[in-house]
Amino acid sequence: MAVKFSPGRALVYLLLALCALYYLMPLYVMLATSFKSLDEIRSGNLLDLPLAPTSAAWAKAWASACTGADCQGLAPFFWNSIRMAVPAVLVSTLIGSVNGYVLAHWRFRGSEILFTALMVGCFIPFQVVILPMARLLGMAGMANTTSGLVFVHIVYGLAFTTMFFRNYYVTVPEELIKAARIDGAGFFLIYRKIIFPLSLPIFMVCFIWQFTQIWNDFLFGVVFGGSDAQPVTVALNNLVNTSTGVKEYNIDMAAAIIAALPTLGLYLVAGKYFVRGLTAGAVKG
Repeated sequence: MAVKFSPGRALVYLLLALCALYYLMPLYVMLATSFKSLDEIRSGNLLDLPLAPTSAAWAKAWASACTGADCQGLAPFFWNSIRMAVPAVLVSTLIGSVNGYVLAHWRFRGSEILFTALMVGCFIPFQVVILPMARLLGMAGMANTTSGLVFVHIVYGLAFTTMFFRNYYVTVPEELIKAARIDGAGFFLIYRKIIFPLSLPIFMVCFIWQFTQIWNDFLFGVVFGGSDAQPVTVALNNLVNTSTGVKEYNIDMAAAIIAALPTLGLYLVAGKYFVRGLTAGAVKG
């Protein structure tokens, strides 16, 4: 069956294509520049494709670029971020899931006040918690460590994960929970047999949300991360601002893409689950 031409639809597609081109242009410039030599960057146009593509800038950004006094590239800081982000995402998501389950189906006196307080916590700026968090980490002996950064991100992320899970779980019929209670199921059995199997969409939302927030964080990393625990975002900032006389734009661009690859890859692989989780009730009250 032939599709009838519609000027309105064609205009919409044209506008969408222009918007996509506008937003993808910086990424194209970064990729093209990262595969050029310095001589080609100086003599060519910003939008030109590499005439003689080379991965030398990528290799140097990963293994030998200077990030201040050290010239080890982004590699050790990249793995610092992995060691920080993975446990922080898993723990904050699992605790948020249980919290949301309690607030949605095991309400107690003051539960709405507690949920409101958590909602307020979502809007507290990072800068407000720096001083009390620094004192707490110092008292616990976790200052300037990867475990300290994991703890910080778990605490700060709990308000968001609890909100997401609670708003998702209120869409689960209360009659289903009551029927399970009548049959003798307790708190954890109901969670394991009923709630958890229904939670894949919202788990994906929280995984993506938390990983993006934690991986891209700079403030907590530069304040609470010691010299051996700094995440890749801090190292990227140091790399870009470290110069030996010649500004190596190709290395800067390669380093920026390396730092962004995990979150970009996560959205490409699991982006459809993120949208599905949101439309399934993740942000409904």
